Amino acid sequence: MGERNDRNKLKSEIERLESLGYLAGSRLASRDGGVAVYDIEKAYKGLNLTVSGHAPEAFLMDMSGAILHKWRCEIRGAWPDFKIEDNPGKLLNYTFWRRARLMPNGDLFAIFERIGLIKLDKQSKLLWASRNRAHHDLDIAKNGNIYVLTGQAHVNEEYNSKQPIWEDYISVLDPQGRELKKVSVLKALQNSEYASVVNKAPPAGDLLHTNTIEFIEELPENRPTPFKKGTVLVAILYLDLVCAVDLEEQKVYWAESDFWHREHQPILLANGNILVLDNRRGKDISAVVELNPLSRQVEWSYVGGRDGIFYTETCGSCQRLLNGNTLITESDAGRAFEVTRDKQIVWEYVSPYRTGAQRTLVATLFEIVRMEEDVAAEWLR
Repeated sequence: MGERNDRNKLKSEIERLESLGYLAGSRLASRDGGVAVYDIEKAYKGLNLTVSGHAPEAFLMDMSGAILHKWRCEIRGAWPDFKIEDNPGKLLNYTFWRRARLMPNGDLFAIFERIGLIKLDKQSKLLWASRNRAHHDLDIAKNGNIYVLTGQAHVNEEYNSKQPIWEDYISVLDPQGRELKKVSVLKALQNSEYASVVNKAPPAGDLLHTNTIEFIEELPENRPTPFKKGTVLVAILYLDLVCAVDLEEQKVYWAESDFWHREHQPILLANGNILVLDNRRGKDISAVVELNPLSRQVEWSYVGGRDGIFYTETCGSCQRLLNGNTLITESDAGRAFEVTRDKQIVWEYVSPYRTGAQRTLVATLFEIVRMEEDVAAEWLR
């Protein structure tokens, strides 16, 4: 009887780890939705790829908030045998997409959190679906290969032989979604000179919570850098760690943790610095930090400026635009805004979508990505 109970507990914990995710909404809606600020002279004009907790879809909207195109795929459109649960108290990751990436021809990649990765064409026809436990983020190389975070809930005998862990992986897929390589983030840390940081991880459960991946395809020109082409930049939330991973050697070769807490979205900039969303700078305060990785000097930051603080306890994103402005997604508040170098808000969008049993919560705005204005010129009608 005891052995059976142990097996049942193990199975239950594995199922729990596989279902961890995000709420479709967590804050009461306090503002009307739409574009609230648009300084046409100072904002970087383009199109906005948007992923929200209200539905399994992404949409492209212009700077005024008009929706130009939508992609949508329900979970059973990708996996017809997927078991639908009707449990309001559980995180239902199949009711929305966590992240999406748009290709020049209108094809779109989307992640169902901890379930899998799908690819749609511009008419939302399913091209393929990989039930690989994809989560959080992906990036696409110029050759079409896909770099995506995946995971597995299991007993890792080397780490904890009695309790299951959620182990994060960096998976490399070919353009058809077939796996070419799979590297354990945990092992990449353990194989490196930063191995001691693993001591900060819990003994079981969701160990690292890796939440961002960027493929380093090009290095900054004529600037010294600690990074290497063909490697990836990731953020490990529970260790407050941003690190670079060599996928061939399967080890971390650079890491930093002193400038952020529960961070998201590290990006390598053209000037050689990295831009990082610092989710928990202080009590109810988030920030965006631009760090020189060699000098370890903060060369720019946004902590609200004269326009007030912002705060997203979970998720969030940041993007440096070509005119030097920074686009920030404040996920929990269902808000995104663009700030100039001198910290003036020149564009602001608030989600009009509502979730929750009474439809009183603003939908989590997982990410807005500013695309070039001509991104859809050849296929959008």
